[in-house]
Amino acid sequence: MPHAYVVAQVDVKDPAAYEEYKAQVPATIAQYGGEYLARGGRIETLEGEPPLGRVVVLRFPSFEQAKAWYDSPEYAGPLAIRHRAAVSRSMLIEGME
Repeated sequence: MPHAYVVAQVDVKDPAAYEEYKAQVPATIAQYGGEYLARGGRIETLEGEPPLGRVVVLRFPSFEQAKAWYDSPEYAGPLAIRHRAAVSRSMLIEGME
């Protein structure tokens, strides 16, 4: 079964609230078998428009696990904080076997 990846671009508008989000979300990701691959590191745009701001990449064991995490009650609280603190684009991508 291929891994799945959540890729998010995040333009933080309220840094204090976003720090609260960052403190809460790792446990929810781990609970669903996910892990961070990239979290706000250096970015260089090679083609097209630059991302909104921070880029985060998560890996999950499967597409279903990633979707279960995103829709979970454990993530609902942190997600609400992120929606208040930032403008985001997120996508779920199925990897290759």
